Amino acid sequence: MATPQIGRALVVIVDDRVNHGEARDRTGPLVAELLEEAGFVVDGAVSVPGEAVAIRNALNTAVIGGVDLVITVGGTGVSPRDVTSDATAGVLDRPIPGIAEAIRASGLAAGAVDAGLSRGLVGVSGSTLVVNLASSRAAVRDGMATLSPLVAHVIGELSGLDAG
Repeated sequence: MATPQIGRALVVIVDDRVNHGEARDRTGPLVAELLEEAGFVVDGAVSVPGEAVAIRNALNTAVIGGVDLVITVGGTGVSPRDVTSDATAGVLDRPIPGIAEAIRASGLAAGAVDAGLSRGLVGVSGSTLVVNLASSRAAVRDGMATLSPLVAHVIGELSGLDAG
């Protein structure tokens, strides 16, 4: 039986090395696979440098393009180049701190230290759910496992299909 389609999703990889062709993206395909398993049509994965303007532009393009969910991967830590959360804050209309905290807590409990230390945000921009995940494969897997049961409900509410 085919998984019912929840909506459209886009993956944004924030990594200077991938963006400059110096490294291979290992998390984008994983996120896309997990999104498809959760019932999303994945529009693709884009790679941007760890610069606030580039990240904001990618997020705004996704929102204007009408995707239901944008997952960013990377740039959520505490180093000077980790600006994904800061760029995302400027795009969000309404934060959803409970989901971000759940992702952090479950990541730390699962041993994904970067997930536990992440400054990642979750919120709504227009009618798009935006989620920041840390960049390790463990953080991505755990973050998606935490997010998957919640996302259909949030998207339903955003589209007006779920009055609950």
